[in-house]
Amino acid sequence: MSRNKIDARMLQKMFLAGAKSLESKKEWINELNVFPVPDGDTGTNMTLTILSAAKDVAIIENPSLELLSKAISSGSLKGARGNSGVILSQLLRGFSRVIKEQEQIDAEVLTESFERAVETAYKAVMKPKEGTILTVATAAKDRAKELLDEGEEDLEVFLTEIIKEADDCLSRTPDMLPVLKEAGVVDSGGQGLLEILRGAFDAFLGKEIDYTIETGAGGGAITKISKETEEEIKFGYCTEYIIVLNKPMKDSDEREYKKFLEGIGDSIVVVADDDIVKTHVHTNEPGVALTRALTYGSLSRIKIDNMREEHQERLFKDAEKLAAEQAAESAAPEPPAEEKEMGFLAVASGDGMKAIFEDLGADYVLSGGQTMNPSAGDILEAAEGIPAKNVFLLPNNKNIILAAEQAAKMAQNKNLIVIPTTTIPQGITALVNFVTEMSPEENKNRFLEEIQYVKTAQVTYAVRDTELYGIKIRQGDYMGLDDKQILHSGTDREETAFETVSGLIDEDSAVISLYYGEDVTEEEAMALADRLNEAYPDLETEVSEGGQSVYSYIISIE
Repeated sequence: MSRNKIDARMLQKMFLAGAKSLESKKEWINELNVFPVPDGDTGTNMTLTILSAAKDVAIIENPSLELLSKAISSGSLKGARGNSGVILSQLLRGFSRVIKEQEQIDAEVLTESFERAVETAYKAVMKPKEGTILTVATAAKDRAKELLDEGEEDLEVFLTEIIKEADDCLSRTPDMLPVLKEAGVVDSGGQGLLEILRGAFDAFLGKEIDYTIETGAGGGAITKISKETEEEIKFGYCTEYIIVLNKPMKDSDEREYKKFLEGIGDSIVVVADDDIVKTHVHTNEPGVALTRALTYGSLSRIKIDNMREEHQERLFKDAEKLAAEQAAESAAPEPPAEEKEMGFLAVASGDGMKAIFEDLGADYVLSGGQTMNPSAGDILEAAEGIPAKNVFLLPNNKNIILAAEQAAKMAQNKNLIVIPTTTIPQGITALVNFVTEMSPEENKNRFLEEIQYVKTAQVTYAVRDTELYGIKIRQGDYMGLDDKQILHSGTDREETAFETVSGLIDEDSAVISLYYGEDVTEEEAMALADRLNEAYPDLETEVSEGGQSVYSYIISIE
């Protein structure tokens, strides 16, 4: 018996099943990374992106396509991380724009939604490459159009053929990107998309699937507190929630909403787009805040923490551990009273790296990098907390740039300027070249010019045997690589670092900067610097503790 329609309840199941399917394969997808480095994260980034939407989808008790489209679009938008996650969020956003107008989904609607999905995703990528997730999505879209033109209406046949075409296209990606062929892998983003489609199709067929999505809800023990402790905190409840809007919030409504929150609390962060408003406020009246929020739409992800109880518990903790936990609890710093003209948000990992950026003038350093890409929502929330009209975003990693750009588009209250720094040294160079007397636009142009002259390399270890660019690599070997290729490989870490630096030095080189990671001692780093000084006496070598994981050395040559 043919099935020609997908209703809202079925789409909800299909989306959750697709998310679960991707989650179950994320580690395998991570291993499809071209370079055999220990930080392949495509599977993780795509999973965190779709799970952000799945959590909102899962709590809808009486789904309609309109409600589902809002949850899918907004959830994936705020949760998008890494290039693959941002592209996935745009595919889902385009898909949602079509289905929200419908009562049911048939072959025609499905085809149109696939076309809008691909169109939206391509617009988000400045220089799209063939042989990627975009290519696989395009193949699925084209096959859907062919089937519709042929008059096919049975969705089981329709979806079977679309998935088959996506799978065939994925198998051809190594022929489209030579580096995939050399590494012996298919495109990891395309594989992730295929796993989502397969999971969704399993749900459509009625297969038994666990649709449970962890929502992060939980409880804790009750702690009695003293009267003195209560008096130390003016507003006792840290209240967070998301409003799923009935209609887009006007600027005047947003200003009125913020003014209301200011009347009942402080530490206010409000992030709005067409579909959702994310709110954070410290207040003594969380119920009043929630009641006001309900006038704009339905609520999800409500989280209320009693800060007086938390404060009492923390009094018994080690001060150093306390500082780390408080930093993890909030993605944004407490804003001072006065707003300045320009500020900086940098992304970096490692205590040493954080200290370097802060010493150079960064207002806030968001934890992230090769092994942990912050989401667009994380970046936006941190930027919104910086007391400046214009905030320069320094992603310091090519896999974070799209999320930073998405955060900039979502910003409501200030001008977020993305400086496309792809490495930590480029971010440091941008900060060093900041001139207070220049305008934001003048500083931006200055940064863009200066970061072009920075050469960066990194030293890490291989997680599998491979051969790339004519270099044979065995699992456990050390590798020196830039953002394009592997430069050197060997069994000795410091020798690999030395040879990597040597391969990058030219007649214009003046300064070598070594940032050593958590697995390197200061003595080992200084010994490497001494060797470089001896080999290149005309160059200055600087050594700094970065404390980063995964990468033993981050190297800059200017």
